[in-house]
Amino acid sequence: MTNHSIFLIDDDSVSRKLISLALGKHYRVQAFQTAEEALPALEAEMPDLALLDIGLPGMSGIEALQRMKSRYPEIVVIMITALEDIDTVIQAMKLGAYYYMVKPLDIDALLANIANALETISMRKEIQALHENFLKENMPCFIGESDAVQDVMDVVRRVAGSPDTPVLIVGETGTGKELIARAVHFRSPRFKGPLVNVNCAAIPRELIESELFGYEKGAFSGADAKGKKGLVEQAAEGTLFLDEIGDLSLSAQAKLLRFLEDGEFYRVGGTQKRSVRPRVVAATNRGLARMIEDGAFREDLYFRLAVVKVEVPSLNQRRNDILLIARHFLVEFNEKFGKSFRAITPEAAAVLKAHRWKGNVRELKNIMERAVLMGDGTELTPDHLGLNPAPSSRGKETADGAFLPRLPAEGVDFPALAASFERRYFEDALEMASGNESRAAQLLGLTRDKFRYRRKKMIEG
Repeated sequence: MTNHSIFLIDDDSVSRKLISLALGKHYRVQAFQTAEEALPALEAEMPDLALLDIGLPGMSGIEALQRMKSRYPEIVVIMITALEDIDTVIQAMKLGAYYYMVKPLDIDALLANIANALETISMRKEIQALHENFLKENMPCFIGESDAVQDVMDVVRRVAGSPDTPVLIVGETGTGKELIARAVHFRSPRFKGPLVNVNCAAIPRELIESELFGYEKGAFSGADAKGKKGLVEQAAEGTLFLDEIGDLSLSAQAKLLRFLEDGEFYRVGGTQKRSVRPRVVAATNRGLARMIEDGAFREDLYFRLAVVKVEVPSLNQRRNDILLIARHFLVEFNEKFGKSFRAITPEAAAVLKAHRWKGNVRELKNIMERAVLMGDGTELTPDHLGLNPAPSSRGKETADGAFLPRLPAEGVDFPALAASFERRYFEDALEMASGNESRAAQLLGLTRDKFRYRRKKMIEG
């Protein structure tokens, strides 16, 4: 007998007894004569499944189904009907019934349908657990209110619905490209299969082919006597993540392209053609367009990999998210190390916002981990961070090497600034953004509408 529980709601005493006896060998069964008896019992124990007769006295099975699903949407319900009234059956399915069966019930068919329904429940719970675990472990990199982050997560949600569409993830080191790959995998139909990570830059060029596609025994000097299954075979039912794809040699690129086109390959030293179809997700921090121009990367491979392209923004491109992420890490490491930090001081916030994050979120996480581990107190100060203080009046260096006048930690207090100084902020921001108002507004920590409003007021005078 399993631990699964079933509620049986049927006013026919003979049917109720026979079904209870048959199901009682496999499940914990509670039987009820009316819906009025069963509904209050749901508050005491939520069953895994309910068998619900449509033709009940008093509250009908359809009304009971509606009440069950409105209050307990996760409950799985199989409807039982004496007459196959199509309209009623359609109504039940629209209300969320999992299936329906016609009396007299075939017990074997009933057991099979229950088993299928419980497997569906188990799969849903497993998917939910995987998703929750993924979000719990990895969401810090994608905490934020910026449009750039929301756009990335929207693409991830959409592409994850496909089981095999190739994805190319581009972005600076430390932005979370591997986490994007994990998000695509764990949100996709392939979530039960393995996620096989391959760091193309870490494998010697002369070994990359045998690592990817495997080899037969005696294929080369030093080869394993039994041969070896390659990484593409290991990822057959899951996802193959090719990190640092730009570091592949042209020879390896050609072999990878052939595999991507038809899913077929030969092990090194082998003559038997093999076929597998993992999903392929690739990532790089290199400029593949320039590499294509220089002849260092195959254009046809690029287009094969970049069916969907995800551009992960750097932390410097989403500076308004810095404090949100930092506070998340403060809570995380507080719990991990048993510390008592409760807040980040305005001075420390200014340092965090002014710092040029060359290592992106990975660098911010490391800084916060060290600060919490080595520090004491209830407030995180600049001394805990160990970073250079916020720049002086010269300002902070932007991603292109220019300098932007220093901004206070919580935004610019424009009314308090002299008109000439305020105008300088806007002029410098526009110059660095090459006249792009949206980018200039982002540099100043403003929305585009607020930027245009303030600029208009300055011009009018």
